[in-house]
Formats: sequence, structure tokens, C-alpha cells
Amino acid sequence: MSLILTPNITAPDDAYAALIAAHEGLNKAQSDALNARLILILMNQVGALGTINAALETARAGLVAESTA
Repeated sequence: MSLILTPNITAPDDAYAALIAAHEGLNKAQSDALNARLILILMNQVGALGTINAALETARAGLVAESTA
């Protein structure tokens, strides 16, 4: 599955502002819960497991050292 990795949000500044506003007034645990819920909602919106797996691999790339064994 090929992901869209170039800017694709029609109003990126507004989208970012909405994301920040959604976190206003939340503590760390609530903010983490919001992020988890948002991720699950967006995964459901995408629907296709291949696309979800490709996005997970792309997001994880370079974050942890992969085992060479």
C-alpha cells in the first residue's frame, strides 16, 4: 500500500489549531487518552488493514533500533 506522504490536509493550520484546542484543559493522562481515541477513530475511518500497517511502519521507522538477529 502506498501512503500519501506529501501535504494533503486542505487547511493544515486550521487542522493543527483544532488538534491543539482539543487538548486544552486536559491533564497528561486525558491528553494521552484523547490521542489514543483519535488514533482509533482515524484507523476506523481508513479501514484498510494494509494502509494502517503501512502507516504504523512509517511512523515507527527510526524510533527504535531494530534487531539484526
